[in-house]
Amino acid sequence: MPTYDYLCESNGRVVEVRHRMSESLSTWGELCAQAGIDAGDTPADSPVQRLATGGQVVKSSSLGETPPCGAGGCGGGMCGLN
Repeated sequence: MPTYDYLCESNGRVVEVRHRMSESLSTWGELCAQAGIDAGDTPADSPVQRLATGGQVVKSSSLGETPPCGAGGCGGGMCGLN
C-alpha cells in the first residue's frame, strides 16, 4: 500500500499514512484515525490536504553508486530531489 503525506493547516502538522490509492482523507479526525494518533486540541473536522510529495520520493543518495548530478546522474531533471 502506498504512503501519503497530509498537511493540516490548522496545526501545521504533516502526517504520513498508508492507504489505498482510491482513498483520500479530508479531515484531521480521519487522518488521526488512519495514523493511529491522538487528535489533540485540533478540531476533528479541520481540513487536511494531501501533499504532492508523498512518502515514496527516493533520494539519489539512497540509490548507491549513481553518479552525482555533475557527472550525468540526473536523469529526467531530478536534481532537485538530492
